[in-house]
Amino acid sequence: MKTKSIIMIAASIGLIGAANAEEGKKRHGRKIPPEIVAEFDKDGDGKLNEEERAAAKAAHGERMKARKAEMMEKFDKDGDGELNEEEKKAMHEAMKARMLEKFDKDGDGELSAEERAEMRKAMSKRRGGPRHGARRKGPRDGKGKPEPQGGGEAPGVTE
Repeated sequence: MKTKSIIMIAASIGLIGAANAEEGKKRHGRKIPPEIVAEFDKDGDGKLNEEERAAAKAAHGERMKARKAEMMEKFDKDGDGELNEEEKKAMHEAMKARMLEKFDKDGDGELSAEERAEMRKAMSKRRGGPRHGARRKGPRDGKGKPEPQGGGEAPGVTE
């Protein structure tokens, strides 16, 4: 009797896990931006097959390599091929300044909840949808955590 119960429990857990895994595939897949489909859809069927996906992924990898090289050229002051803490801090400050310049509509040097929401919306649109790991909705502080309740303003973009 105990053996049958254990087998039934194990089978149930296995089925639940498989169902959740299938559901996770649907939930975490991002829609491919139309401009990417248009660029790499060589057979014109409106979808990317495996070969077309591989080409898109390779092109993305090349863009990321170029972006990294650009960032290293700009911020790797000692030329050692890595960013030390000082160089990382300079990079983060430059990125923060760029985000503030673009999204700080009231000019107070910080991003309000509305300004951060606009920034997330713009970045999400540029990336082709919500980030893969995005789970919760609502306002966030500058570190990705939910804003404290009570109407307090969270700081601007942070490292």
